[in-house]
Amino acid sequence: MAEFTNKNVIVTGGAKGIGRGLCLAFAREGARVLCADVDEPAGLQLEKDAADLAGLLRFQRADASQAADCEALVRRASQLWGGVDVVCNNVGIQPPDSYIPAHELREDQWDRILDVNLKSCFLMTKYCVPVMKQRGGGVIINTASVQGLQAAKGVAAYAASKGGLLSLTRQLALEYAADHIRVLAVNPGTIDTPLVDEFVAALGMDKAQVAEALAKIHPLGRIGRAADVAEVVLFLASDKASFMTGENVCVDGGMMAKGAWASS
Repeated sequence: MAEFTNKNVIVTGGAKGIGRGLCLAFAREGARVLCADVDEPAGLQLEKDAADLAGLLRFQRADASQAADCEALVRRASQLWGGVDVVCNNVGIQPPDSYIPAHELREDQWDRILDVNLKSCFLMTKYCVPVMKQRGGGVIINTASVQGLQAAKGVAAYAASKGGLLSLTRQLALEYAADHIRVLAVNPGTIDTPLVDEFVAALGMDKAQVAEALAKIHPLGRIGRAADVAEVVLFLASDKASFMTGENVCVDGGMMAKGAWASS
């Protein structure tokens, strides 16, 4: 029996990048996965790609910054499978036009980044916790970032959202510990995802050149893969990590161990 057989998992931002890796990893381990994303073609393709895995994967279009969409996700998981056991608050954006100093950032840019990256976690928690309580517990895992620990220029809203996510992770862990709901976070370094592709395109540079430069920042000498993050999340969501809550784990190729990660 696979490790997550009979477990129900929701992954926001699940159709591409790290989220896609999470969805496939949980489905491989036998879970029933509800993938939420605004990219419907990518989500439907993921359903097809996961068809032969041990678990089951279904897609639902959802903007996790919207309360009605989050409530609908929990309702569908409950209708299909009887509840929710694991929530991966993975959705995150860092639009290319937001790589600018804070004083140049428009208010609507700030609001959208904070809504998607941080408010979505609050909303999914709001609607999932009552269901998890009924089931006797659960796990919430938030995809934060090394940029929630140390900063770089030009990413004010993104850094604020990820720092806020780490603080919220600690608070929620205390809030719901007595309900047997564990809350944790992962801090990816540079991962080969569409988000990185957007960053490269914004710079107008060759991806291979940028990838080489980014690899040098990481002591392990490469950028990460979605599967690198997924394997850590699988552990955190499993009973093997049953005494862990309120913690954040770096999956960053050694960036935080080095310290000043923005330099080589």
